Amino acid sequence: MALYMSSATSLTNLCTAHNNNVIQLLDMVGIDSSHLLRGKILCFSSRSLMNNQHRTTTSSLSLNQMRFRVPRTLTFNLARGKGEAGSCSRLEATFGDTSTECTWSFDFPESKVELSHLESEAHLSGINGDNNVASVIDKLNALQSHLLAAEKWNASQLHLCDRKYLESATNLVHYMALRSLDIEQLNSHLASLGLSSLDNNDLDVLASLNASINLLMNSSYNDHKAVTESWNNTYPKSKSTKKNDKGRGVSSYKESLLGKVREGRSTHIMVTVGEEATLSETFITDIVKAGTSIIRINCAHGDLSIWGEIIERVRRASQMLEMPCRVHMDLAGPKLRTGTLKPGPCVMKVSPKKDAYGNTVSPALVWLSLTGTEPPAHVSPDATISVQDQDFLAGLQIGDSVRLRDARGRKRRLRISKEFHVFSSTGFVAECFDTAYIESGTELNIKGKKVGRVVDVPPKESFVRLRVGDLLVITREGSLDEPSVTVPGAYSLTCPSGYLFDSVKPGETIGFDDGKIWGVIKGTSPSEVVVSITHAGPKGTKLGSEKSINIPQSDIRFKGLTSKDIKDLDYVASHADMVGISFIRDVHDITVLRQELKKRKLDDLGVVLKIETESGFKNLSLILLEAMKCSNPLGVMIARGDLAVECGWERLASIQEEIIGICKAARVPVIMATQVLESLVKSGVPTRAEITDAANAKRASCVMLNKGKNVVEAVSMLDTILHTKLMYKKPDSENPHCSASH
Repeated sequence: MALYMSSATSLTNLCTAHNNNVIQLLDMVGIDSSHLLRGKILCFSSRSLMNNQHRTTTSSLSLNQMRFRVPRTLTFNLARGKGEAGSCSRLEATFGDTSTECTWSFDFPESKVELSHLESEAHLSGINGDNNVASVIDKLNALQSHLLAAEKWNASQLHLCDRKYLESATNLVHYMALRSLDIEQLNSHLASLGLSSLDNNDLDVLASLNASINLLMNSSYNDHKAVTESWNNTYPKSKSTKKNDKGRGVSSYKESLLGKVREGRSTHIMVTVGEEATLSETFITDIVKAGTSIIRINCAHGDLSIWGEIIERVRRASQMLEMPCRVHMDLAGPKLRTGTLKPGPCVMKVSPKKDAYGNTVSPALVWLSLTGTEPPAHVSPDATISVQDQDFLAGLQIGDSVRLRDARGRKRRLRISKEFHVFSSTGFVAECFDTAYIESGTELNIKGKKVGRVVDVPPKESFVRLRVGDLLVITREGSLDEPSVTVPGAYSLTCPSGYLFDSVKPGETIGFDDGKIWGVIKGTSPSEVVVSITHAGPKGTKLGSEKSINIPQSDIRFKGLTSKDIKDLDYVASHADMVGISFIRDVHDITVLRQELKKRKLDDLGVVLKIETESGFKNLSLILLEAMKCSNPLGVMIARGDLAVECGWERLASIQEEIIGICKAARVPVIMATQVLESLVKSGVPTRAEITDAANAKRASCVMLNKGKNVVEAVSMLDTILHTKLMYKKPDSENPHCSASH
């Protein structure tokens, strides 16, 4: 693993003298990240990422092969306190003008085979066992020196962090230094001695390492009772652990960002809502009752009036139910999306259920009421017809037939079957036995006397249905009044962002709607991009307005915050509890964000960094360290939709684990998002894989559900899954089949 640590061109080796042995530590900065080293910022790349990127030029190093380079103005003195039985090595740094170089190294076993040999001999000889423990201690001391050197090297940057994040930022540096090394062999040694892996204590890396060193130095290898007692007495009493218990741990950061969890709960539930929340008087109340503690509004959709109405209902429901519920607003960010298609006609189709022969099995149920009057929760109509005439509704009775002529001129009738009193209004359920197309303005008649008119029929959603082999022409929005389709027979859409047309090249792959549709770019011009569809559903896949566009292979240079984002930030700051920053890519994006927050004096506004690109994932540790320079409550959202499309589906699981590990080390709360219980939300029935995915989301501080017609039921089920404790029942020895599941 070729790794570097430098902000200058001249480097020298670290001089460390210890027991006449020599260890060479190699610093841990990825080759591809060297441009980030300006200003003495130390950056790290993970083992898996480094191995994937540099497999042809580098190889992974174990502790017996590490080297460590530092500027020659920096020298270190590594020593063990004399006369102190349990003291650890300490690293002291002094700054001078030395120009000499020297190298020392410890002699470590060169392979796992040799280490295993030492371990097996340790059981036969107390002396060999002591030597084996001493070897492990030397390795741990070397690792400790490396972590302290990483902290020292980043001292100037760490001191720029806000006071409340200093300890977390320091632990993040330790964690990244640890993750950059191949310590699998060392973990095997620790396991053979009955100690925990160094990878299992992300919340306080250095304290865990120190505890292991102290334990081994204070205990006899053959005295297992002493080892156990030493571990119990050493690790819980570390300084950092005590500080975390006093409120500097993940729980305190989670509470400051997301609020207090409800009694008996440990994980928050966030739900995305849109305009549909303003059409029902009870929707917000229902999802809050079901377990929602955060409402998410996407600023890419809707406007100020819709957002304001949603927020007002959230505040009112939270106060009425005495259940805390925060508001999270996502800035749209520089995301590529399809343009807005012209709306379809304002007509609805009302269809009864029919059998295979076309015979009507049961009528369609229609809710007939004044505009804005919702049916009771237990009523699930197939269609909703709104009228404005109160007198017309007042004259209806059960058994009446409402006659109409539909959009095709066909005579149809609705038979009133039920009546409901909803708040101060009345609504009816009517049965329709024949297919009807109803539009705004359609007349409704009762016995040829009273007349009402249908109003507010929503326009049908416009879309194009794409199949494999189809051609799609994407036109720059605003370049022409109508898209200029230069390819005969091609479908057409627009894109409002000029980044697409300025950056893409023929041969690059392009994805639509979170990867539901894929294609290859065949041609480009300043105003058009021609795409050949290579992946879609067997019967074609719909592509409509404001759907995502991803081009993983293209190096598109977006702005961190768009002009719309900055405008929306003013509204978010005065109405929401936290803001989501979309498509974070590098440290520069955070610098711009910090400037905008400082300009508006928004020190208390929660900030959620959305990781949904490969560059955002690669730069996450540096992004977090930069974000910790402000005092705002901080969190990270794993936006799995775009992240999977950008990084590849097969890598999503491992990337998700890496992000969780980094955020845990930084003590930053994580929000798990995208397609959680998606089938349940959309269709009412979850898949088994979704249940498992939701259960695994317990590791996150918050889980997000997208909107859908069954979202209330999904919130209730997710709340149950997240807060059901595992029960392990000891099997009955008399019945070997009692624990089998059928």
